[in-house]
Amino acid sequence: MESDPVTKQRLVDTFAIPDHVRPKDVQDHKNGLGVVWSTDGHESSYGWDWLEAQRSEPHFTYDLEYFDTSISEHPPLVTFEKIMSSDSGVKDWVDRIRTWGFCFVDGCPVTSDDTQALIERIAFIRTTHYGGFWRFTSDLASKDSAYTQLALAAHTDTTYFTDPAGLQTFHLLSHINGEGGASLLVDGFRAAEILRHESPGDFDALCQIKIRGHSSGNEGIAIMPERAFPVITTDEAKTGKPARIIQIRWNNDDRASMAGLSLEEINRFYRAARKWVEILRRPESEYWVQLRPGRTLTNMDDFVSRWKTLNFSTEEIMNNI
Repeated sequence: MESDPVTKQRLVDTFAIPDHVRPKDVQDHKNGLGVVWSTDGHESSYGWDWLEAQRSEPHFTYDLEYFDTSISEHPPLVTFEKIMSSDSGVKDWVDRIRTWGFCFVDGCPVTSDDTQALIERIAFIRTTHYGGFWRFTSDLASKDSAYTQLALAAHTDTTYFTDPAGLQTFHLLSHINGEGGASLLVDGFRAAEILRHESPGDFDALCQIKIRGHSSGNEGIAIMPERAFPVITTDEAKTGKPARIIQIRWNNDDRASMAGLSLEEINRFYRAARKWVEILRRPESEYWVQLRPGRTLTNMDDFVSRWKTLNFSTEEIMNNI
């Protein structure tokens, strides 16, 4: 037996097998291939489905949909009741998040406890220097521009982490006697594909030049990733196919100095970043939405495959989760 039938972990000590081992006999069976090895007569069985799967590199199979400002007509949406009452509701929720990069949930009771229970239907809540599950308003309780009344440009969060935050959920608990506070969603993958089409050299620059983020506003806290990362991360290009975009890391406010880069790289980066920001700020790229009590927004700000840029700005004091 090469692997544990329950854990699926390897049981064989690979390096106890002589390096001169060769197949002694190969049998074609109904359910797979049988191999008898030359050294000790050990017989291995390989199912046809497993062998077929090994013919190419493993990859996730899912369909992504890019969005622009027209998504406002039919945004992805699931109800709180459906999610809390069934696993199929959770599946619908995460399917929409995976496909579009974000999803609203309607009907969430306007309480911290219910919002936390909703989030935990997907997974545990990750704790950072901000906490795990927390409420905030524009009071600078944490020294971050998200805790102010300043407008925030489209960005991804926690670029100063080596492993940035994944799914993020926002719930506006109150919005009283004021204006503003709209959220901005921009499809980072769509923007990257536009950049690749309109300015391939700038696309390559943001894939190749690695930069760092930093979080330094709070006393006693200074965070930077253990290495620099590009704005656009892709997998390896396949023959005849363009490289697949798997991650966007972009936050100009949190971008650290460009120490260690050559003058040529710095100039190339700024030229590419200027084009990138121009695409992000096109009216057709921006989906503005005013959150309201009872409707949560969950967006992908990480996860291998899809990053979304999120702006949560305010011009009045609001309580948010």
